[in-house]
Amino acid sequence: MQITIKYFGQLTEITHIEEETLEVSGTYIYELLETLYRKYNTLKTKDFQVAQNQELVSKETELTGAEIALLPPFAGG
Repeated sequence: MQITIKYFGQLTEITHIEEETLEVSGTYIYELLETLYRKYNTLKTKDFQVAQNQELVSKETELTGAEIALLPPFAGG
């Protein structure tokens, strides 16, 4: 399944891109994250949330072949 992944904020500094499309064989968000950690080792050290179809999801959420966004912490004001 092909998944489009969007990176925001400091995560774009790690990946050097804002968006990419990957072919993934996993079923869950945590499997996708393991693939990304292998590709971008520094991601392991960063806090971020994952959104699928513009909704925040947990690592145990099933992938739907949708758009995934990795969102760094942000402060309100």
